[in-house]
Amino acid sequence: MSESEPNRPDELSRDEALIRDEPRNLLALALYNVVLRASWIFKTESVIMPRFLDVIDGSGFVRGWLPLLNRAGQSIPPLILADRLRRKPLKRHAMHQTSTLMGVCFLSLAAIWFLIGEPVDGKAPAWMAPAFLSIYVTFFVVSGLNQLVLGTVTGKLIRANRRGKLLGRAGIIGSFLSVTLAWFLLARWLEPPVQLPTGGYVLIFGFAGTGFALAGLLTIPLREPVDEPSGEARHRSIATAFSDAWQTMRTDQPFRRAAIVAMLFISVQLLFPHFQAFGRRHITDEHEGFQLMLWVIAQNAAVGAFSWGSGFIADRFGNRLAIRIQVFLCTLTPLIALLLTSGMIEHGVRWFWVAFVFLGLVPVTMKTFINYTLELTEPENHPRYVSTMSLSFAVPFVLSPVVGALIDSIGFEPVFVAISGTILTGGLLTYRMAEPRHSGSTAGTADSST
Repeated sequence: MSESEPNRPDELSRDEALIRDEPRNLLALALYNVVLRASWIFKTESVIMPRFLDVIDGSGFVRGWLPLLNRAGQSIPPLILADRLRRKPLKRHAMHQTSTLMGVCFLSLAAIWFLIGEPVDGKAPAWMAPAFLSIYVTFFVVSGLNQLVLGTVTGKLIRANRRGKLLGRAGIIGSFLSVTLAWFLLARWLEPPVQLPTGGYVLIFGFAGTGFALAGLLTIPLREPVDEPSGEARHRSIATAFSDAWQTMRTDQPFRRAAIVAMLFISVQLLFPHFQAFGRRHITDEHEGFQLMLWVIAQNAAVGAFSWGSGFIADRFGNRLAIRIQVFLCTLTPLIALLLTSGMIEHGVRWFWVAFVFLGLVPVTMKTFINYTLELTEPENHPRYVSTMSLSFAVPFVLSPVVGALIDSIGFEPVFVAISGTILTGGLLTYRMAEPRHSGSTAGTADSST
C-alpha cells in the first residue's frame, strides 16, 4: 500500500476522510493508550521506580534526581525534533518506533538486573545506580518523543470535542486492566519470597518492556492522511529550539498563561519519588509488598476515574474548567499524606493509599493541558506547541535534587507544605486562562462545530 492511498483524494476530501476514519482511529488510539497504561503501572514513578532505586541507593538526594531526569528527557529532545516531526508525511511510524524503543529500555534493564545475580551482602554493585539512571533517562527521552508524536497524531486524527472521549475511554479501560494485572501479579512479585535475585524486579521490568513493544504494534490499524509539508527541512539546534519555544511563550498570551499554570501545577511531581519513602517509614517490612501494590492500584484506578470525569467536563465545558478542577484537587495531595501520618486520624496509615488516589490526577491533568494546547493553534503548529508545553512542564524540575536534599536535611513535612502552596497558586491563576473553544479560536471552534 502506498503512503498516499489512505487519503483517497479522488473519493473524499481530507476532512471528509478524517471524519470517516475517526471512529476507527478513536478505537485504535484508545487501545494504544490502554496497553501503554497497563505497561506503565509496572514502572510507576511514585512507587516502583523510586523503590527500586532505594534498593540500590537509599538517599533522598539520589532519589531526587529521578524527576529531573524524567522531565528533562521528556521535554528537551521533543523540543529539538518537533519541526522534523511536523515535516513527516506520516506520523504514526514514529509512534511505532518510539514505543518499541521504550520496550527495549526496560527489557535491557531486566536483563542487566537478572545477570547481576544475588547482590553481595544485599547490596547492588556500585555501578548499578549510574547504569540504572542512564537507562532511566534514555527511556524518558524516547517516552518524551512518543508523547509528542501521540499528541500530534491525536490532534491530527481526532477532533477537539472528541479528544475527551478518547481520554475517558482509554482511562477507564486502561485502569481496569492495570489494576487487575497489579492485583494478580505485582504484589506477588514484590513480596520477599520472590528471589530472582531481585525481589521480582526482573519480572516487573520484563513485563513493562514487553507491553511497550506490543503497544507499538497497535499503531498499524491507524488510518492517517499524508501531510504535504511546505518549505525545506532545517537543522534545529538546541539554541534554535529554545528560541522558538521562547518566541511562542512571548507572542502567544493564552499559551503563556497556560504554561505558567502548568509549571506551578507540575511541582507536585517533584514529590513523586518521595511519597513511597514517606509512607514506608510508617509500615513494617513484612507488609511492604502488599502496601506498595495497594498504592500502585489506588493511583492507577484513580487515573481511570479522573480520566472519565475530566474527559466529560472537557468535552462538555472545555479543557480550561477541567484543568481548574484538577489543579485545585492536586493541591490536596501532599496535605492528605501529612494528615494520614500525623496521628490525628486513628489508623490513618492504613489509609495512606488515599494520597495516591490524588496522585492519579497528575497524568490526567498533563494530558488535559496537552489537549488544551492543541486548541490554541492550527494543526501544523501542534508539534511546536506541544513540545513547548512539555518544556514548560520541565522548568521546575531543575529543583528536584534540591527538594531531595531538603527532605534529607529538614524532613518531609515542610517540603510537602511548600509544594502544596505552589500548586494552589497555579489553581488561582487558572482564572486568567482563556477558553479557546468559546473565544473564536480557529483550532477550537472549527472542530467544535462539527
